Amino acid sequence: MALDLDASLSLLRQCKYLPESDIKALCELVKSLLLEESNIQPVQSPVTVCGDIHGQFWDLLELLKVGGEPPETGYVFMGDFVDRGYFSLETFSLLMCLKARWPDRITLLRGNHESRQITQVYGFYDECQHKYGNANVWKSCCQVFDYLNLAAIIDGRVLCVHGGLSPDVRTLDQIRIIARAQEIPHEGAFCDLMWSDPDDVDTWAVSPRGAGWLFGGKVTREFNQINGLELIARAHQLVQEGYKLMHDNGIVTVWSAPNYCYRCGNVASIFQVDDLLDASRSKSLSQSAGIGKSAANDLEAGGVDASEQEDRFGAQHFKIFEAVPDQERTTPARLNLQTTQYFL
Repeated sequence: MALDLDASLSLLRQCKYLPESDIKALCELVKSLLLEESNIQPVQSPVTVCGDIHGQFWDLLELLKVGGEPPETGYVFMGDFVDRGYFSLETFSLLMCLKARWPDRITLLRGNHESRQITQVYGFYDECQHKYGNANVWKSCCQVFDYLNLAAIIDGRVLCVHGGLSPDVRTLDQIRIIARAQEIPHEGAFCDLMWSDPDDVDTWAVSPRGAGWLFGGKVTREFNQINGLELIARAHQLVQEGYKLMHDNGIVTVWSAPNYCYRCGNVASIFQVDDLLDASRSKSLSQSAGIGKSAANDLEAGGVDASEQEDRFGAQHFKIFEAVPDQERTTPARLNLQTTQYFL
């Protein structure tokens, strides 16, 4: 019997998880779709780009409310769907169901947490074990992880990737030939795409994460120039203001988990990519996306020059949203949330 995707979506939107047989069927369906997609999945604008979700289910529903529901709105989710939040299972299940229902409107990239090793430490494995009484669903989800896209490219000009760049990757074609159907390696190009971070260094520096690299503005500028890119969009790092442009606006970090770990107090953002990414069409920062004067000041205080953002992109392309209030979300009776340092 075929899986009823609309019925599954209805159930999942209530923050209820699917029966084991249904989620296994969903995993197989999504895996078959991903098998037909490339390492760098081409996407056309308009599309909305999202950062880390980390099992914050109710905030994912808020994101969809703010950004618009599929299929009217297309999405690129840049990984880290699971771990740390209370509802990793329901979150990843909902995203898979949206992908299965509207495969051309939803793109799911792999993050460093879409990994067997990491999910056994930071919550997703334990959550599956608790909810199903076995690890079978976790194993099925991990098989899907292995086929998630490594990156997406929007209109040939905006590259989306979870972490960042690699000294082993100079061209997009070098990403296209990576064998992605495997656990994330501990080093090399695949690992770096998941783990690296932009920083105020010249070229390359050792990452404090213990995986990936720190890369500087020179690296970003050269990579964008060689590959004909206007921008790299990535996630992977908590940004208190929701997003942060760096390296002469050649790279942007998008963070989509508000009040991360239910205690960080940050806002979140989504990035709307369309044909308005032109300086001539930009609006002033204070008039954009509901960001008030206070938030604009915060952005400048955080090291992002507001005038530079206005020149290149216009903050109206970033929609800022806050966490769903506690009284509007459910919390599981048994809490087993990892409170280790956020940067992993």
